[in-house]
Parts: sequence; structure tokens; C-alpha cells
Amino acid sequence: MENPLFKITGFKAGSYIILEGERKPSSQFFIIKDGKVSLKKSLSFGNEITDEIIGPGDFFGVVSAMSQYPQIETAVAATNVNLISVSYNRFGELIQKNAILAMKIIRFFSKKLREFDQGQAKVGAIKSSNTEDLGVLFSMAESYFEQGNIESAVYLYQSYLKYSPTGQESKNCKDKLKMLGRPIEPIAINKSSREYLQDQMIFSENEPGNDLFILQKGKVKITKIIQGIDTILNIMKPGDVFGEMALLDNKPRSASAIAMEHSELLAINKSNFEKMVETQPQLMSKIVTVLSERVWNAYKKISNSLLEDVNGKIADTLLTQVERARIKIGPKIEFDFKLSVFDLLKMLGLSDRETQTVLKFMNSNKFMKLDGENIICLDLALLDRLVHFHKEGKVRI
Repeated sequence: MENPLFKITGFKAGSYIILEGERKPSSQFFIIKDGKVSLKKSLSFGNEITDEIIGPGDFFGVVSAMSQYPQIETAVAATNVNLISVSYNRFGELIQKNAILAMKIIRFFSKKLREFDQGQAKVGAIKSSNTEDLGVLFSMAESYFEQGNIESAVYLYQSYLKYSPTGQESKNCKDKLKMLGRPIEPIAINKSSREYLQDQMIFSENEPGNDLFILQKGKVKITKIIQGIDTILNIMKPGDVFGEMALLDNKPRSASAIAMEHSELLAINKSNFEKMVETQPQLMSKIVTVLSERVWNAYKKISNSLLEDVNGKIADTLLTQVERARIKIGPKIEFDFKLSVFDLLKMLGLSDRETQTVLKFMNSNKFMKLDGENIICLDLALLDRLVHFHKEGKVRI
């Protein structure tokens, strides 16, 4: 007998349905059939509501179910409630039969990520620029030029001239491109299959976006210039989807994408995106998974920014990498982060001048070590306790 696509589960008023921080991966998310549910979050920032009541047709638990990361919210039955529970590995089947629900979830995540971006700016996790001001492209170009990243600088000079040909900095852009022996106009790329060389910029924050990308070969970093420092937000590997935000909500790019090595990508534009919900449900399932991971990562980044002590930020950043790798956390369990001190500084948005801060953290916590350039944890339980100590001040190491 074939398993049903979903099942109805009932909860009495006051029952806990999911619990924030729970690490056991959830196999399902929920759509409310009837009744009401109270959603609670421990963080308060931007426009994020920490305690809200949702009702029939609303959904919750998608972030952790689709990403298979720890829960970022608590759900309690506000009344007697009946829920439609959907297994995360059958999401593709669900959206093939209900494309409207798929787009509702995708647009919900898109909106949530924009709210998180505003929240990150408010608490200082990310200093947002005015995304409507294309003049910032010139400032970014100058920053990359000073760092010696000529390929990204060239892309941005050309991009500024493309969107603001008579702008205040147009002459400076032309002079720089002439000095570098590069053309004023970039080579137009219209095909769906694209290749990028190492350090070549795929798109830049603040510019209009028309495509989302699926990385087929190579490695791409998602970055944002924060207080003059090129900060890595994420590293894409083959199979990953990125750039969907600007495509979904018609707003400028919120971050940049740069090839870390020779990379091959598949581009999907706005005109055929919504059709693919019905024709390629597994791709849409992948996009929802990606959006779930982005929401989770954004939430964790804001949580990290609220820690006052830099050692707490370092420990929490490292623990987040463990959670992202879906590694069991326990006594004497080791983990190779495959990150250098330089990589960690980039993730924290710190300059190279703060190297000694990270090394001091490593020396102060004997369960941490360096193996060549790689950061290693010898006991994940102790790293977990250290994070709790900095977040709550209740646990001693």
C-alpha cells in the first residue's frame, strides 16, 4: 500500500510541537488545518516577531525540516489544533500537486531573508548600504582594486557604467578600465550554461538581478563588503543554488558571488522560473532547501552578533559550522573544520590584524588545536558548553 503524501496529526492546547534549539533533525514540517499555533523565538531584531499566533493555511517548521538543521523556533498549540504533517523528502511531490503552496513558501522565505538582512544591519552583523544607490558599485570597485582583486574591480567598474553611464564616477571608471587595458562594456552573456574563471565576479551586491544559478562544477563564494572588509557569507559547492533572492522579489542583489576557481553554472531567468515549479518539482524542492538553509544561517549570524565577547563569537561561529555539517555533538568527538585562521577571520568579519585574537582563543581552550593551517576541535561537547557559557553565563567549562 502506497504511503500517503501527508497525514493529519492532532495536538491539544498547550502541547509543544517543536522546540527551539532541538538538534535532532525533524523529518516533517506542518501546515495548520484548523486551530491556532503560537510561534516563539528567543531573538528580537528588525521586524522579526518573537511571539505570534498563526492559523489555518499557515505553515511552520519548514526551515529545520528542509535544511535538516536544529530548530530556530518553538511551536506550541494555542488551541486544540489539527496539523497536516509533510515529510521533507516528499516536498517535490507536494509542490507538483500544489504549485501555489510552493510559491507561497518560496516567497515567504524571500521576505524572511530580507527581514533578516535588515535585522543584521540593525544589530551590526552587516552594515547595509543603500541598495537603490548604484554609486556604491564604484566604492566597491575601489575597495577590490586596493585589495588587488582586479577581476572583481573590473566587473564593478563596468557594472557602474552599465547602470549609470553618465554618473558622477563614470569618468573615473573609464580611466581605471583604460589603465587596466579592459573594455568599457562587459562581454554580454545570454546563454544558460556559463563559465567563470578564478576570481571572476558573477554578480555584485546592489545591482539588479535577473537570474538564479545552479553551480555544476567548481566553487563560488558569496561575499559582502562589511566596513571595508570582504566578508565570506557562504561557499557554494556543486549542486548548490544561489542568486534566487533578487529573482524572487525584484530587488537588488544583497551580496556578491565570485568564482573561487574555474566554475560552470546553469542560469535560470525570471521568465521560466515559475513554470519550473510544475515541470521540475525536484529543482523547486532544492531551492526551498537552499532558502531554508539561508534563513537558518541568517538567524544564527544575528544570534552570533548579539554576543558581546569576541571569544563567544568565535566559539559560536565554529559550533555553527559543526551544526551545518550535521555532525553529532558529544564528548571526545573530534571535528576538522577545514578552515584556516584567515578563513575564520573572514567569516567573523574581522581584519587580519585580529589574528592574535583567534590564536589566543585557541591557546586558552585546550580542546582546540591547529593541524597545519586547519582548525581542529578535539571535543565537541566542550565547544558546545563554551557557547552556552557565553550565551547564558550558566555553564562552566
